[in-house]
Amino acid sequence: MGTAMRTAMLSIRDRLDRVGILLSGLCALHCLASLLLVAGLGLGGQYLLAPEIHRIGLGLAIAVGSVTLAVGVNRHGDLVPLRTGAAGIGLMGIALLVGHGSLEAVLTIAGVVLLAFAHLRNLRSSPCAH
Repeated sequence: MGTAMRTAMLSIRDRLDRVGILLSGLCALHCLASLLLVAGLGLGGQYLLAPEIHRIGLGLAIAVGSVTLAVGVNRHGDLVPLRTGAAGIGLMGIALLVGHGSLEAVLTIAGVVLLAFAHLRNLRSSPCAH
């Protein structure tokens, strides 16, 4: 593979890691804001706590996380992001299986935090970051 192609592939993977961080952050923000707005003010529960929003967001975060972490470890060989991200993805997967409520929110937030840290480590281990 030529240098230009390798650089382009690394750039795409780095962008996906950044998208993963953004999705993880948005997911955590959605969980916290939903709980606060609905519990504290009784606003928007039918929209903010809709299970469909949660499933779609988690599905996207799991997909992006799985792809970028696997590609990242293949590129730089650092297993820490893969292990950390797998733990986060596992928690997010469990969150999809439990009933909609506070346990689901705790599992989701814990999972997206781990996944975001894994994406950050993946970016730092990238050859483009050096």
